[in-house]
Amino acid sequence: MVDFTLWDIVRNLLLAARWTVVLSLVAFVGGGLVGLLLLSARIARWPGAERGVALYVELFQGTPLLMQLFLAYFGLALLGLNVSAWAAAALALTLYTSAFLAEIWRGCVNAVPRGQWEAGASLALSLWEQMRHVIGPQALRIAVPPTVGFLVQVVKGTALASVIGFIELTKAGTMITNATFQPFTVYACVALLYFCLCFPISAWSRTLERKLRHGR
Repeated sequence: MVDFTLWDIVRNLLLAARWTVVLSLVAFVGGGLVGLLLLSARIARWPGAERGVALYVELFQGTPLLMQLFLAYFGLALLGLNVSAWAAAALALTLYTSAFLAEIWRGCVNAVPRGQWEAGASLALSLWEQMRHVIGPQALRIAVPPTVGFLVQVVKGTALASVIGFIELTKAGTMITNATFQPFTVYACVALLYFCLCFPISAWSRTLERKLRHGR
């Protein structure tokens, strides 16, 4: 048993929390870019895009994130690709995030009244000009709450990366608990740090939503 003070516990958890933040940002930004590409393919009605994207979304939404992490880490190793726990976690979370964001944003675009599309077409705007000037701004207002809300889920979902050995906040909490035999104190600190990460995001979402509503 290691004699840790409360400050020692918090300090070590804060060091691990950096990787939770980095992994969350990589997954959200990477997933957002892939999700935007998937959404564009659907909107542009590229050949086979509708069915292909739907299958992609169903695959990642219909399987547990934990299983996807295992496949990214151990599955790629079976194929002869030795990837680090960090790379496997980033890959799995990026693909998982992209599937959800693509579907969230598709719903937001579809929520814009059909008449707006017709108005854009009547002005001889191309599909992408309609998206940029007519549909996009309206869909953005609708998309803010669910998108930011899902970011909170991504932050909490990084905890599952601990099962493949990636040392983030939850994994660090487990390691400190094994060393100190103070599970209540350690996991209370872990929960508090997750709250400190997620609450500002939720508060920012509400503020941005109000600004967008007043900007109409």
